[in-house]
Amino acid sequence: MPPSELRDLIASQIDNVLVDAHFPGLPGYTRGKVRDSYALPDGRRIIIATDRQSAFDKVLAAVPFKGQVLTETARFWFDATRDIVANHAIDHPDPNVLVARTLRMLPVEVVVRDYLTGSTSTSIWPMYRDGARTMYGTRLPDGLVKNQKLPETMLTPTTKAAAGEHDAPITPSEIVSSGLLPQQQWDEVATLALALFARGREVAARNGLILVDTKYEFGLDNDGTVTLADEIHTPDSSRYWKLGSYESRLAAGEEPESLDKEFLRLWISARCDPYREPIPEIPRETLIDFSARYIALYETVTGEAFSPPDTAVPVRERILGSLAPYL
Repeated sequence: MPPSELRDLIASQIDNVLVDAHFPGLPGYTRGKVRDSYALPDGRRIIIATDRQSAFDKVLAAVPFKGQVLTETARFWFDATRDIVANHAIDHPDPNVLVARTLRMLPVEVVVRDYLTGSTSTSIWPMYRDGARTMYGTRLPDGLVKNQKLPETMLTPTTKAAAGEHDAPITPSEIVSSGLLPQQQWDEVATLALALFARGREVAARNGLILVDTKYEFGLDNDGTVTLADEIHTPDSSRYWKLGSYESRLAAGEEPESLDKEFLRLWISARCDPYREPIPEIPRETLIDFSARYIALYETVTGEAFSPPDTAVPVRERILGSLAPYL
């Protein structure tokens, strides 16, 4: 679809967005920042990716087609990494919906990083800029600049915060010493995270992208097997930069061309301190641009054209119809 037509399509759907995915006919409802889920009695979980947009641990707006992009991007990566680790996906009855196995979630999130960047409180660039050199148990040398490739890939785990709270940095040794995970299980999780990241980096590079960093969540199935959960390599959980312009923009001191949520984080950070000040309302044109970036990432990563659903049907009504067999 030509860029102008895509922007017109997005603009036409600016109010046809999924903000609330609470359907009373389904049991075990849980609301997250972006995803709403339901626990079915048979051990399956329905996960609905809404169009809600969060940043800095706040829900800020709704972006057309965002939930579809997240679900279908994750579906691509779940299929592309099944040989590395099992995942929780069972079925996709709707572009925004995943039916998954219910897992016993591990209490840490594993973030893997290849570049010195970021703008949130758990990112390594703000820590490095403010003088820290040892982060998450890894020592970095002096003299690095923002967006530079790290000397080696870093694991930067965080705790999983309760609703309304912030994730907190934690070192691998603290994960074990605090009893969050036994050493053997942490070693397995770390090995799987690095293998998944290596696969993601390889596929992204073939398609002209840099997988900068990403977050993984794991759980245990009924047999105690470590299983990939939540999402994988989506523009919400990962940073992607355009490979072709990276070196020239780094040399010029410019931000890389990104196709991820960092675009919105930088927009907000340029206008306020998001942790101390009110975040301004996001303009319509910025939301349209944001949606176009997410769709461009999906198409670049997967090599498939984005296929919007029937836009004549309100998104909530369409999803409710897709969920009829589960009601």
